[in-house]
Amino acid sequence: MTLKAVDYDRHQHQVYARARAIAPDMLTQWMDVFEGVLPARRPLAVLDLGSGTGRFAPALAARFGGPVTGVEPSDGMRRTAEAQGATPGVRYLAGGASAIPLDDGSVDAVLMFLSFHHFPDKALAAREIARVLAPGGRVLLRGVFSDRPVGEWYVRFFPRLEEIGRQLFPTLTATTEIFAAVGLKPIDLIEVTETYSASEAEAVEKLRLKGISTFDHLTEAELAEGFAALDRALEAGDLHIPMTGRSDLLVLG
Repeated sequence: MTLKAVDYDRHQHQVYARARAIAPDMLTQWMDVFEGVLPARRPLAVLDLGSGTGRFAPALAARFGGPVTGVEPSDGMRRTAEAQGATPGVRYLAGGASAIPLDDGSVDAVLMFLSFHHFPDKALAAREIARVLAPGGRVLLRGVFSDRPVGEWYVRFFPRLEEIGRQLFPTLTATTEIFAAVGLKPIDLIEVTETYSASEAEAVEKLRLKGISTFDHLTEAELAEGFAALDRALEAGDLHIPMTGRSDLLVLG
């Protein structure tokens, strides 16, 4: 069964910022990781492709000098990002990966943080990324790869998420081949230990918001059954949620 595209303007834009919030120290850690693989010169022009609610754009501008352009197709997600207030060096544009509204060779880095798997035409997206990337630039792809599963704790309660993940997330090999076809080769695969929540209570609270896009592919019955099972596990004291996990960052250039 082919998965439908997630409509971020239906529900996700209302909850995403809270459900996928990144703690300040974790955001700083991501900036440190990015800085370790990006060109040393400053400022750097950065494209945040699939920028969502603007979780990264302000921090990217502060660390690398900007300008930072967030390109996001969802009006609701983009409005949420803009509602944070004006940030020097940051702008958000309507658009998608298949037609990036930027000039050739105009950015030094492209960040895709959990967005690449949503692109409907990944080969065209790779060509567009190669077009806007300046010589010597870098692509930072924080992705989930179906051949490198991380075993999320909540799959226990929503078992069909494993099948959904196999359909939704490309393999690492397929991803590198797509970019190799446009001249962007893998430079590094960095395993980042990411802290998702500060406590089990916070992790459960975030999950209830259903801000994880794979949940959009579950039926209402599956969601109700899964959350009921989660509540039973909570009541029985049979819930052990890891606060950290492995996040893959593929660097290309």
